Amino acid sequence: MLTPATLTTVSRLTSWLRSRSDAQLPRGVLRGTLLPFLLIALCPFAVVLLWYACQSWDGALTHAAARASLSRMLLEWPWPTRSSVSIVLGFAAWQALLMVALPGKRVLGPVTPAGARVQYKVNGLLAWALTHLALYVACFRLEWFSPTIVYDHFGSIIMTCNLFALVFCAFLYLKGVYSPSGRDAGRSGNPVFDFFWGTELHPRLFDFELKQFANCRFGMMSWTIIILSFLFKQRALYGHVSTSMLVSVALQVIYVVKFFWWEDGYLASLDMMHDRFGFYICWGVMTWLPAVYTSQALYLVRHPIALGPFVTIALLVAGVIAIYVNYDADAQRQRVRRTNGATTVWGRAPKLIVAEHRTADGQVKQSLLLASGWWKISRHFHYLAELAAALAWTLPCGFHHYLPYFYVTFLTILLFDRALRDDRRCSAKYGRHWQEYCRLVPHRIIPRVF
Repeated sequence: MLTPATLTTVSRLTSWLRSRSDAQLPRGVLRGTLLPFLLIALCPFAVVLLWYACQSWDGALTHAAARASLSRMLLEWPWPTRSSVSIVLGFAAWQALLMVALPGKRVLGPVTPAGARVQYKVNGLLAWALTHLALYVACFRLEWFSPTIVYDHFGSIIMTCNLFALVFCAFLYLKGVYSPSGRDAGRSGNPVFDFFWGTELHPRLFDFELKQFANCRFGMMSWTIIILSFLFKQRALYGHVSTSMLVSVALQVIYVVKFFWWEDGYLASLDMMHDRFGFYICWGVMTWLPAVYTSQALYLVRHPIALGPFVTIALLVAGVIAIYVNYDADAQRQRVRRTNGATTVWGRAPKLIVAEHRTADGQVKQSLLLASGWWKISRHFHYLAELAAALAWTLPCGFHHYLPYFYVTFLTILLFDRALRDDRRCSAKYGRHWQEYCRLVPHRIIPRVF
């Protein structure tokens, strides 16, 4: 029962969150040290425990927490093996080769806070196709290894990615301190926060873009490889692939292909434009993404749930619509900026605010803030579509255990926090122009709610 005191507390908390979105949150003890330290210390164990609960406790997190013994967990802990190291390093080397060797158009990223523009080579869709074609040939034509190889070594693969990513984060920290690639680098004076957040925005090695490689080639490219291996493992165990697995995997494959189709648009996203390349992004895409984003398919391997025709079609249609809306919203904004507003949105001239801002080197730049189409509904409506897509490929897991819904829970927290961070950043960057935009588009994500 909600008491008046509880309602008052909730109201105060909501007001506090809203006030924080309109002001720069200082990097105090909580957000500057304690929270980053806890994430750095706990997340590398959390991803292994997620796999462990799925493998040893049938996906029941509460069962695992109640009955797991430390001695048994240490005995079954998945340490790196020769196979897992070969898989991870071989995959990384193959993706680096494709990123360099394959043809691709050159695109310039947005202006960075220091006034620079990074040039990218975009060939992700071709790399995705060649990677999956090569795996098909290796598994089914040459029979070098089983298509279930990723599932069979997944615990060790997660731990290998864990250790490799942590070492890589340490390298990135030192590189940003002693040999930065550009002007978008620096330290806060807090080594915990700097390791977590990063010391460079766009680190490079011999003109090789490390952030694009980790985000697009290592993290996103591994997503479909992992879940397809899980699908084949279910077929090997039960002699067929369940409709729940087919729906979940199909929607995730469509989402990843959409990502690579739109790769040049992603290079202008918040991840690439403003988030530095430290533990938060680097470890996140190299370990958290492969372990957590694929957890629905991992759960379904041993839970072959049969969906009826109506539910199957409804989830597929809903998921595809959500993925399309997520893509179309981003495409609208990119098209408006690319044409400098000389286009239409939903058949009409777009409503725009020309917002001036000053870069770190003192130059005055202009950005177009779109208040038409999907961007009239809310300032981050595409986040709502992304959450709907994630829910569509999670619902096939049923409701027996919470584990498959951990990803949706995490994604909700991540995107709502990102919306608040983006509002703070834009308020500081655009000033009165952002206030004018917020009057036109008053809601952040959910119309009339938030």
